[in-house]
Amino acid sequence: MRSAALALLAALDDEQRALAAQPFEDDAARRWLEYRPRHRPGACIAHLRETPRKAAHRLLATGLSEHAYAQAMSIIALEEVLDRREQWRRGRHSNDYWVSVFGDPAGAAPWSWRFEGHHLSVTMTVAGDRVSPAPVFFGANPACVSYAGRPVSRPLAPEEDLAQVLLDAMAPAERDLAVVSRQAPGDIRTGTSPRAREGIEPLGVAADQLGSGARAVLGELVTLYLDRLPAELAAREGVRLTGGELHFAWEGPMRSSARHYYRVQGDDLLIEYDTTSDGNHAHTVLRRPRSDFGDDVLAEHYRQAHS
Repeated sequence: MRSAALALLAALDDEQRALAAQPFEDDAARRWLEYRPRHRPGACIAHLRETPRKAAHRLLATGLSEHAYAQAMSIIALEEVLDRREQWRRGRHSNDYWVSVFGDPAGAAPWSWRFEGHHLSVTMTVAGDRVSPAPVFFGANPACVSYAGRPVSRPLAPEEDLAQVLLDAMAPAERDLAVVSRQAPGDIRTGTSPRAREGIEPLGVAADQLGSGARAVLGELVTLYLDRLPAELAAREGVRLTGGELHFAWEGPMRSSARHYYRVQGDDLLIEYDTTSDGNHAHTVLRRPRSDFGDDVLAEHYRQAHS
């Protein structure tokens, strides 16, 4: 990440570097989260030459596994599909993504980076040799493009399908605990808040209330979201975040054709999935309510510095 961030900053011209390079101490800018089509801070990919544009994508790739990077690229490409569906009225385009680096990647102090645009927001915070990987937001509109009933593009299929497998694996009594509302919310509960909520009620069904089959699928679902990260980082986060009790909650009808929502909560872990508008528009996010935007590694860094 350090090498990729330094390569990006070196490839930018002075004007674009002034937009991309921001002080780490600017907490409001650093904790920015916006997955809607809005103007946002940073350097816009559309205004970069080929070398810095590729450097920005290489930086993004350092924070994602190969399959998650493929999902991210599919999400970006869908901007062109959505623009066509909207009859080109809003001028959406696949270069409307922005990159920022906060602090000095070459120094000893903490620093972070963000790659963000419509339906994609990835933030990584680095302190020493520790990486704090959250929030990681993936969305898709349209969530599915089909031909003759067969999907042509469906970048968030695993996140959708595995949750359906989990519901099917539950016994009726377990499902009654998991389904906490027959109506889905309009969006993920945390939205664009710079701080995720802890303990969103109702919690739903606890992992230890599930039979072994459903409990195993719940573990697979959590692993799916953690595996958006590179393998070494995903393994470390998996050990740290899944040690406590997990809860799964579902809102809305149980069939995937209708609007629905689910969340998984654990110790400093929040996963949310929501289909919005016509049901063919998905939002997903991996967050850590106590550690988003590097709060965990920053606290440890400052403790060591003062000691």
